[in-house]
Amino acid sequence: MKRDDTLWKGILENLFDDFLRFFFPDADKLFDMKKGFEFLDKELEQLFPSPANMQSPKFVDKLVRVFTKAGKEEWLLVHVEIQGYDDKDFAKRMFTYFYRILDKYGKPVTAIAIFTDTNKKFKPDLFEYNCLGTTNTFHFNIYKVIEQDEATLVKSNNPFAMILLTVLLALKSKKQSDAYLLGLKLRIARNLLDRNISPDKVRALMTFLKLYVNFANRETNANFEYELSRITENRKTMGIEEMVLERAKKEGLEEGLEKGKLEGKIEEVKNLLLKMAMTDTQAADVAGVSVDFVKKVRKKLKK
Repeated sequence: MKRDDTLWKGILENLFDDFLRFFFPDADKLFDMKKGFEFLDKELEQLFPSPANMQSPKFVDKLVRVFTKAGKEEWLLVHVEIQGYDDKDFAKRMFTYFYRILDKYGKPVTAIAIFTDTNKKFKPDLFEYNCLGTTNTFHFNIYKVIEQDEATLVKSNNPFAMILLTVLLALKSKKQSDAYLLGLKLRIARNLLDRNISPDKVRALMTFLKLYVNFANRETNANFEYELSRITENRKTMGIEEMVLERAKKEGLEEGLEKGKLEGKIEEVKNLLLKMAMTDTQAADVAGVSVDFVKKVRKKLKK
């Protein structure tokens, strides 16, 4: 649990904007993302100190200050709870967190519980109190990972969906072979690299994917690292190809360039002409392009 605790806390801080967008479709209208977020870990620890005999928590909790667009001084406390085991007192603990946070800060509070266990029956979403006519009902948001549809998460454009997909994969891993898990982890990795996500977020997501889902065999992990390096290298190559194609269009050299087939031909021809001192015919033959294409490149070099 200690490893999962660290991974969850890290990924929530790296992708908290995507977390908000995942659970609140109108997040960009509600929250002022430009102001960033304040993670109140120390404050939360003071409100809920861990017992002295507890080596590591069995759950992950986060308290985050989020600024809204409604006013300069208005802000919202988002309490996030990651629960990985069946706990009969869970709803009561959520209520306790709620009223202590509300009393401490006097600000609006919303609570979200993400269940990462395999018990489909365990999904408490309210706490009720009744004593001699005094009653209270506390509802909170819940998300049960084991109940989610894999295909829906794959199709989502939100990076946080990849985290939930990884957790779903981990929950299924005990019943699947290493070969099956390897295929799924590589598919998630390809999905990540195909998206328009910042490098920092990609690194955080990749780390979560690598460490959260374990293989039974060490050799499979080595295979995953090898295949992942190949996928990453291919994506870098594709990025170069896109750049070359764009440059070719600007320079009027698009003739003979077919996307996905003639990767980096401009740079290749330039190197053949400048470093190898080849003739137009020789360069065309080596690069696999027309002599006319080489002549256009040579003409650009002379300018």
